[in-house]
Amino acid sequence: MSEQTITQEQVEAYQADGAVLIKGLFVDHVEALRAGIARNMADPGPYAAENLKEGEAGRFFDDYCNWQRIPEFSEVIRDSGVAQVAADLMLSETAQLFHDHVLVKEPGTAKPTPWHQDGPYYFVDGRQTVSFWCPVDPVKEASLRCVAGSHRWDKPVLPTRWLSEDSFYPDPDAYLPVPDPDAEGMRVLEWEMEPGDAVAFDFATLHGARGNDATTRRRAFSLRFVGDDARFVERPGRTSPPFPGHGMRPGQRLRDDWFPVLWPRP
Repeated sequence: MSEQTITQEQVEAYQADGAVLIKGLFVDHVEALRAGIARNMADPGPYAAENLKEGEAGRFFDDYCNWQRIPEFSEVIRDSGVAQVAADLMLSETAQLFHDHVLVKEPGTAKPTPWHQDGPYYFVDGRQTVSFWCPVDPVKEASLRCVAGSHRWDKPVLPTRWLSEDSFYPDPDAYLPVPDPDAEGMRVLEWEMEPGDAVAFDFATLHGARGNDATTRRRAFSLRFVGDDARFVERPGRTSPPFPGHGMRPGQRLRDDWFPVLWPRP
């Protein structure tokens, strides 16, 4: 594993706001990511999805859990030093890979990415979590948007299906309704980004993105990590990704043969 360091100011911003920009985190791996995304789109995995309704313009493709079959993704995970950065941001002694995720909005895709938190969709719980969202194209209006401090809200936000926009967990009173951060005056963090930059954000940070009205593609690659306190938890509905047949029980650490611990070094 390669080594990479970040500043104390970035760690403090991440802990306080639940999101921080890290310039150039993957800058040496942009071509590998572009090649991996192209390979992924040409040969989608079993979880690939098209996220537009009939008649909506453009294309919004996503897929996840492909790092073991796409060599470019494995190369970036191994050689970028991202696991050390993950551990530093999480204030964790370890960084355990959860999964990868590709999201592509073609030009003219007006559909926004809905506001959501990732945590309620996952079968993992803990304070030490981090996702990295890295574009391989320059982004302005279609950048990731994160609500500062939302990772410390008392309740999670209700998970919904992106296409049908309905909830799929029982007991909606256990969740906050999906807010409109712009209308409600929340502090929204967003950055113009160059290929290889990354936004790091907590699994509990509310985030979304505008549609891609530009004339260029918006291809993004994400990696997700968990730290020392992460444990398997049962959810009241189907989790995403589902990882069928995992065999874990509530309270256990994620099995490291499926979710490798990449930091510290063996």
